[in-house]
Amino acid sequence: MDPISPEEARALVADGAQLIDVRTAHEWEAGRIEGAGHIELAELDARASEIDSEQPVVFYCRGDNRSDMAAAAFEGNGYRASALAGGIQAWVDAGLPIEPEDGYVADSGEAASILEARKRALS
Repeated sequence: MDPISPEEARALVADGAQLIDVRTAHEWEAGRIEGAGHIELAELDARASEIDSEQPVVFYCRGDNRSDMAAAAFEGNGYRASALAGGIQAWVDAGLPIEPEDGYVADSGEAASILEARKRALS
């Protein structure tokens, strides 16, 4: 399984692939790719039945690590799974939109995310 580019991910999703964000809740709330489902990596095994094994699935996180683990695990169980290379950060760097409109890519550490949210609220 090779990670796929933001443009490849966008095309797969446009053709019906599932898009799953495996980041934490505070990262999801800060900004996400439109149309994505949200299942934190720690919950993925217990919630695997929510992902259609008949359709391709693209996982993403902030960078690569969590989505690579998710895609490898699902591919090993017969899914057509991919990971978004560079995660949501690469998506944003490619000029692709996220939601909400004022969304941003949060740090994975919750404390850093809280500080960033406060900073944005004050500006």
